[in-house]
Amino acid sequence: MDPHICAALADLNRTFYAGFADDFAATRQSWPLSYERILPHLRDAANVLDLGCGNGRLLAFLVERGWRGRYRGLDSSPELLAIARRNALSSCTAGDPVRPGPQAAERSAGQPMAPAANLSQAEFVWADLLSSEWVGAVAGFAPEVIAGLAVLHHIPAAANRLRFVADCAALLRSGGRLIVSTWQFITAARLRTRILPWAAVGLRDEDVEPDDYLISWGEQAAGRRYCAAINADALGRLAESAGLEQIDTFYADGREGNLNLYGIYRKP
Repeated sequence: MDPHICAALADLNRTFYAGFADDFAATRQSWPLSYERILPHLRDAANVLDLGCGNGRLLAFLVERGWRGRYRGLDSSPELLAIARRNALSSCTAGDPVRPGPQAAERSAGQPMAPAANLSQAEFVWADLLSSEWVGAVAGFAPEVIAGLAVLHHIPAAANRLRFVADCAALLRSGGRLIVSTWQFITAARLRTRILPWAAVGLRDEDVEPDDYLISWGEQAAGRRYCAAINADALGRLAESAGLEQIDTFYADGREGNLNLYGIYRKP
């Protein structure tokens, strides 16, 4: 894919999350049942890296389930990071040991907020997940588990998704796990109605790759996002190319019970 098209698609998603962060986060106040299924792969991890952490609901889920460890959440949206910080502070007010420091959302890549001097340490870091430079934001943190939930399908170009998964694998030590999920909007008739023509954002079909889509969001389709359709075969190839071994894959979530595809992988 032409780098200028990649940049345009990335900007499209940045604009979406900048404008709809509060509304989007409001739809993510609870965690899906699938979190219970991935919990056994997270519970014994001392260090969890959450890529595309959004409003921080994975951290809230882990703490609720009694997990105590070091957590670092990365996201490309300062707006969502600000919400994640507020949510973590709210948990702290309720007696939770998650104690994020100030100005988390304003710090740049590689500058996490001060972790808690407590059992559960939470850091939130801004990083551009569409660039390989995001790896620098992980400096000083050795993840045992990396979660990339609902991230891959927002990364334009198959080659960039391949690089992203390879970067994740490189951060893991032997035995480390990568947990990813991809949105299966193509399989749901109600979601296929949200697909818009690329002309709506000044692009042509030939500008993008075959599995790339423009998806509307919200009332009157006010929001627009780039999403790639990534099926089980494509996800498996990404993991295999990165040298990861499959532990489990499954479909879960949504009205149909198959809204998201999950893949759990291990580094040999």
